[in-house]
Amino acid sequence: MKIIRVFPRQTKATPNDEYSFIGDPGLFVPKADEIHVSCTFTADLPEAERLATSWARYSVPVKIGGPATGEAGGDFVPGKFLKFGYVITSRGCPNRCWFCSVWRREGEKIRELPITEGWNLLDDNILATRPEHRTAVFSMLKASSKKYKQRIEFTGGLEAARMTPEIAAELKELHPKQLFFAYDTPDDKDPLFDAGKMLTGAGFTWASKTLRAYVLIGYPKDDLTAADNRLIDTVKAGFWPMAMLYRDGKSEPGKEWKKLQREWARPAIMNELAAQIRDFI
Repeated sequence: MKIIRVFPRQTKATPNDEYSFIGDPGLFVPKADEIHVSCTFTADLPEAERLATSWARYSVPVKIGGPATGEAGGDFVPGKFLKFGYVITSRGCPNRCWFCSVWRREGEKIRELPITEGWNLLDDNILATRPEHRTAVFSMLKASSKKYKQRIEFTGGLEAARMTPEIAAELKELHPKQLFFAYDTPDDKDPLFDAGKMLTGAGFTWASKTLRAYVLIGYPKDDLTAADNRLIDTVKAGFWPMAMLYRDGKSEPGKEWKKLQREWARPAIMNELAAQIRDFI
């Protein structure tokens, strides 16, 4: 079956084959049996619905799906809704974080999927899978990295509380480009510091910029001082922070929050801030 996939916006992970389109149809569209509009971010849902109407002119079934719709994912198909190289080997998360839609959409029980090739892992919580699955995934990543001459990345995120010295050593053997963790709420502080010590003990260094952490800011009852302290603590724990501004789809964050997010997301600004903090450690 030939399926055209339509995306409201382009990201680094958007497929780029002839059946993949960003936005409205152009002059030349290949014949297809179905058209799937894929929406990742809830803010893009209105645009996804508009695109579904726009693409309906081709008189083939048009469907809207993706994480933003609350639709659970099935088995992962390489290159279909993510550019080849991005890979998902499990879905779901047992943590029930209040701000996260993963456990609501995919379930609290981890579902291990058939393992396919790729080098950028996007699993919801790979460290919550069985050790046997994790070992098989790490072996796949190593083989894919060698085959396609691409460095391994864990941009889906790793849970600091599940880190062990053994896992840290396994990760070091993969020679990854990036490992992303998360510091979302105050409860994440101690696990992040502990994980930083284990990863440093395994041979990771601050200078390599391999250790990264998403830091959620601007959520209800958060304040600028507390958020700034979490970003600073992330640096002290040995990670390069990436500020992620909370959005509930109901209101727009204030200027002060956008400014703080920009300072800790743009490399040129963040690098200078982080270096100053490290100088005092």
